[in-house]
Amino acid sequence: MSSSAFALRLATEPVVRLTLEQIAREGARRALQKAIEEEVAEYVEAHKHHVDGSNHRLVVRNGRKPPRTILSGVGPIEVTQPRVDDRRVDENGVRFRFTSKILPRYLRKTKAIEDLVPWLYLKGISSGEMPDALVHLGFDGSGLSATSVVRMLEAWQGEYADWSKRDLSGKRYVYLWADGIYFGCRLTDDRPCLLVLMGATADGRKELIAMTDGQRESETSWTSLLLDCKARGLAEAPKLATGDGALGFRVALGKAFPATRQQRCWVHKTFNVLDKLPKKEQPAAKSMLHEIWMSATRENAIKAFDRFIEVYGTKWPRAAACLEKDRAELLAFYDFPAEHWQHLRTSNPIESTFATVRLRTYRTKGPGSREAGLAMAFKLARKAESRWRKLNGSTKLQDLIDGVVFVDGERIAA
Repeated sequence: MSSSAFALRLATEPVVRLTLEQIAREGARRALQKAIEEEVAEYVEAHKHHVDGSNHRLVVRNGRKPPRTILSGVGPIEVTQPRVDDRRVDENGVRFRFTSKILPRYLRKTKAIEDLVPWLYLKGISSGEMPDALVHLGFDGSGLSATSVVRMLEAWQGEYADWSKRDLSGKRYVYLWADGIYFGCRLTDDRPCLLVLMGATADGRKELIAMTDGQRESETSWTSLLLDCKARGLAEAPKLATGDGALGFRVALGKAFPATRQQRCWVHKTFNVLDKLPKKEQPAAKSMLHEIWMSATRENAIKAFDRFIEVYGTKWPRAAACLEKDRAELLAFYDFPAEHWQHLRTSNPIESTFATVRLRTYRTKGPGSREAGLAMAFKLARKAESRWRKLNGSTKLQDLIDGVVFVDGERIAA
């Protein structure tokens, strides 16, 4: 079409005004289409030297696949993926096959939607309400029906079931973190607490080990979880386990892994101690507690510990007793590498993972399906797991495995 004809068309045809959403959707479609075209071109170019006896390439483009609609954060977008004819075979005579990393074969929804659905479910949004909820969050939920949400829930329940039965043989966790999370939503009335166990491997990576619902962090619930891990192959006792001080976990850990030392979470302990003091006394007391766990040596920490007991023990004996009863467990971290202290003094890695859905006092629409609730919490935890960073000084973990002694965070020469 000539420029003059195009100008005439613009002048005579009605103006079509695109919304911002349509513009964003078209931009996303073009970007995705361009990315998959370039991915195929790079694959074909990288294997151009593979030829047959007639000098014909073995890896070439071969038309296009039928259009696919992908449900994205800006709504459904349609793309067309190029076909690749790869006639190469391996040593066993099996044909090679091109698989797109950008657009896997069965992808129908982008990760943004898959991250939102479990969060919304645990907040109490039903499968039928999900599309409308996504719209209010700025997503186009038109391609997500109640039926498709139900299928997602069922698939994730299967993933959780398989993960909960996986073999742990050969796994070695140097450290453990344990906590009981009270969602207040989408868990059954008789088992409202989510028991979460995560660990640090010998190379410093944090992993989600186990997760199940329990009866208010009871000894029975924690014992069942820990013994199940042992039954699935977790034979090596961790060196240290950090928890919030719940008696159920402490007793259960002593039964399952008696050689594992225990570290009391300073965040939980600080909250518990301050709760037993008048509000006007809390700022100064918090500063004194901070001085204890920030001390460079155990000796200095003990002095700060004793000073707190002396200052508050007479007028507020309940606060002093709350601190004193866990003295050994609160200071256990001094026998481990100093680089690890910030990781060991708190169970917050678990707390922060579930912070977006944690509700202690408000119950959203009553309990939901136990299986679905666990599956949704599992999806959120696995998503968070991909962002967990390695421990500082991870090379020191092997020293602990080898039995090296640390005092005040420093290695003691043999």
